[in-house]
Amino acid sequence: MGKTLFWIAVFFGVLLVSRFLSHQAAKKRFRDEQERQPQQSNPLPHSEAMVRCAHCNVFLPRSDALLIQDETWCSEAHAQLGPRQPR
Repeated sequence: MGKTLFWIAVFFGVLLVSRFLSHQAAKKRFRDEQERQPQQSNPLPHSEAMVRCAHCNVFLPRSDALLIQDETWCSEAHAQLGPRQPR
């Protein structure tokens, strides 16, 4: 029984050491890759305000919306139809 426990402990010890070494190698690869890439000042795209179409209530970026008579619309067709009436 003692030999079995010893070999189980050795097995888990080897697994622990190999996992630690592979983690260290992955961190080194990541650091090396980051050094090779040029630094970007703002990697995230610029976010934009969202507005709702007065007819279909779909949200879309403000730059894609039409502003007609103080209402926002997703298309010319919905602007012609006008605001949807509540049920």
